[in-house]
Amino acid sequence: MNDVDYLRISLIDRCNFRCTYCMPEGSEIDYIHSANMLTNRELVSIVQEVFIPLGFSKFRLTGGEPLLRKELVNLVGAIANLTGVQDLSMTTNGFLLAHLAKPLYEAGLRRINISLDSLDRDVFRQITGRNLWQQVWDGILAAHAVGFAPLKLNVVVVPEVNDHEILNLAALSIDRDWHIRFIEFMPIGNDRLFSHKGWVDSADLRQRISDRYGLVPSNCKGNGPADVFQIPNAQGTLGFISQMSECFCDRCNRVRLSADGLLRPCLLNETGQIDLKTALREGKSFAELRMMVRELLNLKAEINFKERDRGTGDQKSYFRTMSQIGG
Repeated sequence: MNDVDYLRISLIDRCNFRCTYCMPEGSEIDYIHSANMLTNRELVSIVQEVFIPLGFSKFRLTGGEPLLRKELVNLVGAIANLTGVQDLSMTTNGFLLAHLAKPLYEAGLRRINISLDSLDRDVFRQITGRNLWQQVWDGILAAHAVGFAPLKLNVVVVPEVNDHEILNLAALSIDRDWHIRFIEFMPIGNDRLFSHKGWVDSADLRQRISDRYGLVPSNCKGNGPADVFQIPNAQGTLGFISQMSECFCDRCNRVRLSADGLLRPCLLNETGQIDLKTALREGKSFAELRMMVRELLNLKAEINFKERDRGTGDQKSYFRTMSQIGG
């Protein structure tokens, strides 16, 4: 079991996209009322007084869509300047990034992941429910221009929807220092689509790319579970996140904090999650909060969801969708 030193923080459970693999049209989500969300001050205090003293040094801001969070730039600056924060990153759909890339970079954010599931505008609209491909592309270019490095593009691969674009998406890494991450489709958010489509194994994707371009292992490793490769002489890399075809629970180094302060030990298992927001607002000391988190970390190895079916059927052990968890 790896040391757990990586916290993913969901800033908001709302999103301005309706991606079919995450939050399909017609789904009903009980959004968190703003009064029940951690405030910026509470969030910074928890990071500074609870997680950093416990050895956490890597932090990722997620959503929903984190760019919708009020006073986001100030929040990023406050976290980035905390002693003990070695790495601060963000995952976004990129729609609002063209205007926010520079302020976020100046506030101290240096790494960013942007969702780009298709280079085809029609397929993009089919997946996201929005005709906003150009705005996302503009956001990617803005992030590249201001100096985000590495700049990663996340691709959720859905069979018969966008898997035919794998070679074109991989080619984005050849002439640019962009890092493409292919993510196996999983059931959180749309069980019905998953049951109908299933997923494409990362091994199959690697073979397709290797047959076309060649593929060699890369020395560039991130904080996550991606197996990283490179097209020979390419500037960027290709990562494969294989949560369906391979179990990497033994390599998991992260926990997740929801926008309303629930600390979740495992993406696919809510067992044992603790309510830090309520504890904080009831007056518990930071020492008591650290003890709560430490006890949860001691149980994490057993809580990690190791079943191949990943929560489908009767073994489902989560209730929030991916947009509410933050991935």
